[in-house]
Amino acid sequence: IVVPNEKALNLSPNWDKSPGFKYYGEGLTNGQCGVTIQSVRTAHHGTIKCYLGVDGDELEGVVGLTVALAPLRPELEINTKSQSGSYEIGEQFRATCISRDGRPPSNITFYLDDEPITEGLGLDEIVESIAKPNTMLYTTRKTISKFIQATDDRRTLICRTHHIADRGQPQEARMQFQVRFRPQPLPVINVYGVVLGSDAVINATINSNPRPRTEWLIDGVSIPQGTQNGRYESYEPVDLGGGVFNVSLTIAGLTLEDTTKEYFLKASNEFGTQDYTVRISSLEAAAPNGLDMAAIIGIVVGVAVLLIIVVLVVVARATGKWCFAGASLNTDIGPDSEAQIAPNHGSYEKDYDHEQDHMDQPADIKEKHNGHNGAGDIKTNTPV
Repeated sequence: IVVPNEKALNLSPNWDKSPGFKYYGEGLTNGQCGVTIQSVRTAHHGTIKCYLGVDGDELEGVVGLTVALAPLRPELEINTKSQSGSYEIGEQFRATCISRDGRPPSNITFYLDDEPITEGLGLDEIVESIAKPNTMLYTTRKTISKFIQATDDRRTLICRTHHIADRGQPQEARMQFQVRFRPQPLPVINVYGVVLGSDAVINATINSNPRPRTEWLIDGVSIPQGTQNGRYESYEPVDLGGGVFNVSLTIAGLTLEDTTKEYFLKASNEFGTQDYTVRISSLEAAAPNGLDMAAIIGIVVGVAVLLIIVVLVVVARATGKWCFAGASLNTDIGPDSEAQIAPNHGSYEKDYDHEQDHMDQPADIKEKHNGHNGAGDIKTNTPV
């Protein structure tokens, strides 16, 4: 066996006379010729050859041995010039991560804080270099391109290299974004739960870098930050970190009329101005599904009451109670049926006889009149 920068080794399963090298395999008779190197050195990098004699012939096997070398600490080159180290929203940012003199080549990954970046990445560029004879090294370059957003402010761009020789401890280079932008737009800001008669605090949270200058406009009256006008007091913006600021207005002795107004907030810095509309309400904010708990309970109670009323009406009709008393359930009004309106048959018969008397009277008069004229008897049937 020939190992780069070592003497030729005569190895076999039963021969152990070469310190630092041992035979590896399942026996020469099986055609396996291998070596275990107990301590690998950089000089061993290259091609290992094995020669095996069989019946006077010599067979040769070849295998490449790569001795890994950890690369240098990565470098992060910024290809986009910035003003005082800051960038503006919408600006295109370009950077290149370089991992030099590793073997084999390094793998490079970009992160924004702890989030891997998968878009805007170029292909790995690998360049070979020879530092000295029999020492081939590799330099890897990878580029990133992205458009700056307001949310990038104060976040960290990380270039991290992974290599077989880093023993699970990757190396990295970092830079922190500084993004400058005007106050960012927001939809109408709704503030709920203010209490009538009490001092109300209206808060608005806005994104801006650098710090904004603010003023409130109420009924055409301007109230700059840090000033008071009548019942209204405007405060300095409070820095919450990450380009986020809280802007507050206090209204002393809140009235019902105050809840019907619209409050306008103007925020500005050296990059621009943004206007906001704020509305306040003494009601609680609606639940995410559009109904709060009180409304849900009211609906449930209303449905339950309606069901109870329906059940009571059905029972009352079936048993003849309340307003259904005296009504018959016999609704058969066919030609062969008797229409019984009232269950009191005695009273019904009396009314019937009395009605019959009145109906018979004109019939008797008619009979007498007909008799006077010599006419015959006329039979009458008075239907009832």
